[in-house]
Amino acid sequence: MARPRSDINDRVLAAAAARFLHDGVDGASLREIARDAGTSVGMVSYYFPTKDDLFVAVVEDKYRKVLDDISAALAPDAAFETQVLRLYTRLGAMSDDEFRVMRLVMREALVASPRMPQLVQRFSEGHIPVVLAAIARAMLGGEVRDDVHPALLVASLFAMGAAPQVFRRLVLPMMPVGVEFPSPDEIARTMRDLLLHGLAKKV
Repeated sequence: MARPRSDINDRVLAAAAARFLHDGVDGASLREIARDAGTSVGMVSYYFPTKDDLFVAVVEDKYRKVLDDISAALAPDAAFETQVLRLYTRLGAMSDDEFRVMRLVMREALVASPRMPQLVQRFSEGHIPVVLAAIARAMLGGEVRDDVHPALLVASLFAMGAAPQVFRRLVLPMMPVGVEFPSPDEIARTMRDLLLHGLAKKV
């Protein structure tokens, strides 16, 4: 009995994400992706005519949900400080599949992939305007400094929220037994406080 398309689609996307992360997008083999997904190369090519199409689909498959959650976290129903905490808590709660896609995007950025302009365009229509709107509201409301360029505020917001969570996911498993690291929720609270109140000790 033939499997429904949605099942094939999900299996191909999962197999492609794993292969892209292991071998790189350019180095990944469609034949191996098809084998890992339990289908044929022809079926993969039918749904995803090029490898770049498949890569974009892998990203989009997880990005839609993350974008919805970012939009909810930064909704203007609470103070900016609360919005930031909600955003950082969501980043700390990334699923393994979402984290895999985040690592793929980071790799593409580091190698200046020809696929990056398409990703930047997608993000420019997705989470970037959501974040800019939240920062603009915070600036107008006097909740953050208005003498810092908004682009730097956006960069700081994501660097403070994402980098420690990525570090925890990548490095903690390699640390010696007994080495402790803050929980994702503790990281979210601490980085929110550092972003908005700084490192300097209050006197």
